[in-house]
Amino acid sequence: MVLMDEGSGLNILYVDTLDAMCIPRLELRLAGSPFHGVISGAQAYPLGQIDLPIMFGKRANFHSEVLTFEVVDFPGSYHAILVRPCYAKFMAIPNYTYLKLKMSGPNGIITISSAFSHAFTCDHEHFELTTTVVNSFELP
Repeated sequence: MVLMDEGSGLNILYVDTLDAMCIPRLELRLAGSPFHGVISGAQAYPLGQIDLPIMFGKRANFHSEVLTFEVVDFPGSYHAILVRPCYAKFMAIPNYTYLKLKMSGPNGIITISSAFSHAFTCDHEHFELTTTVVNSFELP
């Protein structure tokens, strides 16, 4: 699962996803500074940055670019979060009402879609995880 977020300026990759892709942590570059807004009420410190090739579409019509991700080591309900730098690089247009992402490909428009039931399930899982994380910060 990947979250397409319109408000942030950082592409985020969770370390569990990095490990599942069998990418050694030695591939990470030194990260800049901490960022806010991903963990409610707390600073997040990335483990590092990594450039990864990302592709949307299918064999007959696809668009591929290399994106820079901040790799983080905290729980998340997604594999990655793609944001404004991703949209800009792919020249993609998100439509949150219809859960679609459109971009141009060599053989026409590429449309990435999701179902409302899937989006609801993702939102519910994210809410449960966020509530657990926030409560764990407030308990001590």
